[in-house]
Amino acid sequence: MLLKLAWRNIWRNRRRTLITVASILFAVLFASFMESLQKGAWNNMIGNVVNYYFGFVQVHQKGYWEEQSLDKSFTLTDSTVSFIQETPGVSAVIPRLESFALAASDESTSGAMVVGTNPDLENSMTQLKDRLTKGQYLKVDDQAVLLGEGLAEKLALNIGDTLVLISQGYHGANAAGKYPIKGFVKFGSPDLNKQMVVLPLEEAQQFYAAPDQITSLALKIDDQDAIKKIVRHLETKLDTAAYEVMDWEAMLPDLVEAKSLDSAGNIIVYFILYMIIAFGILGTILMMAKEREYEMGVLVSIGMKRRQLGWSIWMEVVLLAILGGLSGILAAIPVVWYFKVNPLRFSGEYAATLEKFDFEPIFPALFDWKILITQALIVLIITALLALYPFWKISKLKPVEAMRN
Repeated sequence: MLLKLAWRNIWRNRRRTLITVASILFAVLFASFMESLQKGAWNNMIGNVVNYYFGFVQVHQKGYWEEQSLDKSFTLTDSTVSFIQETPGVSAVIPRLESFALAASDESTSGAMVVGTNPDLENSMTQLKDRLTKGQYLKVDDQAVLLGEGLAEKLALNIGDTLVLISQGYHGANAAGKYPIKGFVKFGSPDLNKQMVVLPLEEAQQFYAAPDQITSLALKIDDQDAIKKIVRHLETKLDTAAYEVMDWEAMLPDLVEAKSLDSAGNIIVYFILYMIIAFGILGTILMMAKEREYEMGVLVSIGMKRRQLGWSIWMEVVLLAILGGLSGILAAIPVVWYFKVNPLRFSGEYAATLEKFDFEPIFPALFDWKILITQALIVLIITALLALYPFWKISKLKPVEAMRN
């Protein structure tokens, strides 16, 4: 009965109802879009840096990650690969030999990250072949390289040109080689794009005078929720005095910290937004209570219990919040989906600034029902709490004075 009465009452003043619903709609729409864009940008960033190169879990020799030295490499054995591959949740194991080198063309030089890997296994995890923008993909027995687009542009090299690599090999051995460029790849991370050189694993081992040596095993994991469980399992089975098992958060703490800092900054923005929403809704409630003093005075005078009257008005406000929240979700769906399919792409100085911090200047939105529903629920909770004001107003109400005013 009270619900039916509340529903009829909110449509007695259609203009006020529509304005209130519209304000809640835009609040839910804006908050949902902002959170979707933030999470989508970070997921894209993590995907470009982690999923498309580092992998979510890696196994190294103890101390390698701190020193990043070839002297901390270890001998690859079939038994080690088989053992790790049999771990539940691990779908592939990619051996790599990684180090730094001086890359040179006829007239230019640049520091480069040289990665020796099995091309077929690498493609199964990072989809490296799909990132090929020019030329052909590597084969296992090739004596050629794939070059990051940014590095190729810096050295003014093209397909078929020769890349010269100079470095220090395993245990101080000299490392020098000339390789034809077979293809260009584009990485989502600007930093990787400007320094990446990919060699077949056996060729990299020969270049660095490190036969059968690798610096890391990158693990392909399809279910990200299983990462922590896999790390714990491997740590109990592997000799932790000789090996270290690291997930992406341990390998890239700066990235995790930057994400946390950005999320904390957004909390302030959300707080300001919710305060604006709260004051807007409170203003509507105060106006509603003031306009209906006479009505409330009459209802109390003829015997309606104050608590029942309070619940009736509370339901009116909550119904407005429900209508606004549902409308906001419906309005947010096409907006978020559009920016998921057509992400924001920045250029110019802002894009250059983002690239300095290793951000790809592309912000796709994340379409997640949890985001939409959560924002609507937050607004509903704020409204439900503010709607308790009429209880206090009615408890202090003097019917005679209310009807006289």
